[in-house]
Amino acid sequence: MNKKERFNQVLSGEASQYPLVSSWHHFLEAEYEAEALAEATIQFAQEHDWDWIKINPRAVYLAEAFGNVYDPDDYRDVFPRQLQQRIQTPADVWQVPIVEAATSAPLQEQLQAVKQIRSALPEMPLVQTLFSPLTILLFLTGNTSYVNQTMYGSNAPLDVKKLLETEGAGVHQALDHITETMIDYLKELEKNGIDGVFYAVTGTANEELFAKEIFDEFSLPYDLRVLKAVAGKRLLHTCGEFSQPERFDDYPVDGISWDTYAKGNPDLSVPLKKVKIGGLDHQLFGQDKRETIRQQTDQALKQMEGVPFLLTPNCAVPVNVTPAELQDIKENVERKREKR
Repeated sequence: MNKKERFNQVLSGEASQYPLVSSWHHFLEAEYEAEALAEATIQFAQEHDWDWIKINPRAVYLAEAFGNVYDPDDYRDVFPRQLQQRIQTPADVWQVPIVEAATSAPLQEQLQAVKQIRSALPEMPLVQTLFSPLTILLFLTGNTSYVNQTMYGSNAPLDVKKLLETEGAGVHQALDHITETMIDYLKELEKNGIDGVFYAVTGTANEELFAKEIFDEFSLPYDLRVLKAVAGKRLLHTCGEFSQPERFDDYPVDGISWDTYAKGNPDLSVPLKKVKIGGLDHQLFGQDKRETIRQQTDQALKQMEGVPFLLTPNCAVPVNVTPAELQDIKENVERKREKR
């Protein structure tokens, strides 16, 4: 089988002789140019011969599509400094538009990158990163989608819980418009040869941020609409602490990714119907802890032996990751394959 066939086989829940392996990180120096991002992604795929590729755009590209503005020359971690947020007052939530992918510069930029990557890697399974409508809304209000984190450069983030209470109808309209935009964008991605999506609800499943009933009202229905519009494979990522991967087991997705090493999260032994994705602590990378990474790789492979599985770091690895650390993962899996 070729890589696409193996990718589809594993995510369909069929037994595989070995897990598929991949990794991703941000290419900060290339994130604001389609051609540069595509070239960096192509080189990364070829250097490590990954089994599949998660395209990793800049973290704020979908917020930019709705009017947020950032400084591409000033980063903190993986976030460029926010210069302007679309929703500055509660009433602004009513003004979030439906954006057409055909006329959106940030979305067209990503579509161009996807097209270039697909042309260079015709047999590689490619999934594009999408954020949930609720996550995008949080960015538009000057917030991140994680507990106790603020958006770099945001001087006046709105109180989101208060916004939901006072402008609930407007929030629903904004989420509807964001959802319609994502569905239109998905159609364009499919025309450019994408094989699926990596759909991130980010940290919104943490009940310290949103109680379950709030999440079920303001995330669940919009998540389902976006995911049901995906023609290819659907990989869902629930990020951070207390991310509750089991909550998403009934979502229309093929695989679930979460941080198995974060506080309040289960390890790979959690019973799920969907294919599990992850197994490696992403925060170990870039710290010269190759032996620990090898041990975690062995542990994950042993725990998931004979089960459909995508072995990856649990989130994007730090930008200072070394090629040797990533190659260790690949070589460890290859040794297991050769023994079979």
